[in-house]
Amino acid sequence: MTTIVLSAGGTGGHLFPAQALAGELLRRGRRIVVMTDRRGRNYESAFPGAGIEQVPAATFAGSLAARLVAPLQILAGLVVSLAKFARIRPAAVVGFGGYPSLPVMTAAWLGGYPTAIHEQNAVLGRVNRRLASRVGTVAASLPLARFAPRDASRIVYTGNPVRPEAASLAAANYIAPAENGPIRLLVFGGSQGARALSELVPAAIMRLPETLRTRIEITQQCRTEDIQRVRAAYGIVEVKAELRTFFDDMPRRMADAHLVISRSGASTISEIAVIGRPAILIPFPFATDDHQTANAAVLADAGAAWLVQQRDLSERKLAILIEEILANPAELQRRAAAAHALGKPDATRRLADLIDRIARAEAA
Repeated sequence: MTTIVLSAGGTGGHLFPAQALAGELLRRGRRIVVMTDRRGRNYESAFPGAGIEQVPAATFAGSLAARLVAPLQILAGLVVSLAKFARIRPAAVVGFGGYPSLPVMTAAWLGGYPTAIHEQNAVLGRVNRRLASRVGTVAASLPLARFAPRDASRIVYTGNPVRPEAASLAAANYIAPAENGPIRLLVFGGSQGARALSELVPAAIMRLPETLRTRIEITQQCRTEDIQRVRAAYGIVEVKAELRTFFDDMPRRMADAHLVISRSGASTISEIAVIGRPAILIPFPFATDDHQTANAAVLADAGAAWLVQQRDLSERKLAILIEEILANPAELQRRAAAAHALGKPDATRRLADLIDRIARAEAA
């Protein structure tokens, strides 16, 4: 049986594409082994049917003592990974970024195993950046704006796997708001930086002309500490709003929206494109290497979204932008189509096909 090793960090952006690939390859009859750090003891439920192997790993963040010890932990992870590879004998090793993948992928390179990394953002993450010149293939979700390997022939644009619920909505037609009909806005900020949207968006909505404001229906994800304040703000102007700290049906709500206002993390960008919805994208200003701006620029440059930096935005400017956008249903329709044209609902299959080709090439 063909064995594929996957290595990923613990954050959702790294973890979900690895989970999607593992599920698809398991359905194809491959054996999957996930190699990660000590958090691996919690991975059994995230990767049903896969073997889990723990490897020492470390980040250079944190205290001085932790940074001094990190090289030794990474070296230990490299040695342990090589020993595990000798036993597992993988046909391919795939990294998804995050510091736990550094010793695993470095060991795979040193051991001469077929390798690939998957990058979720338009800017290579710091670990993937270190590995890009060594691995055989770079699977990219978006056109790489910075730190791409010099040999472009090693880059394959597979797209970023999205949730099955999002992929199933790829054929959901966009219908612009009817004249004098309701206008549905979806607002969310991800796990970081949502406070700014909780401050800016309600204040901007309050500035809209009453004839427009009365048509708006808002679905907004808020942090726990912000939700009552946001609810009170919408209540003052009697705007219909559904607020929660978490929506477990976000793809459906995105499909129902006439306009999305959000950050621009990799998963968000991928689902906006797959479902095909126009969006105002406000990148999280403290994202590593400003990768959210690069992500948003992919959609903005294709005429699929409006990219606005948080530093340039005030409640007045956002109100003007929203009013201008909503006054032009034809432009909303055009941008929805442009977003949909960028989507790759079959990204999981594309990525699995790529890894299968790499593994078959090794077997040959």
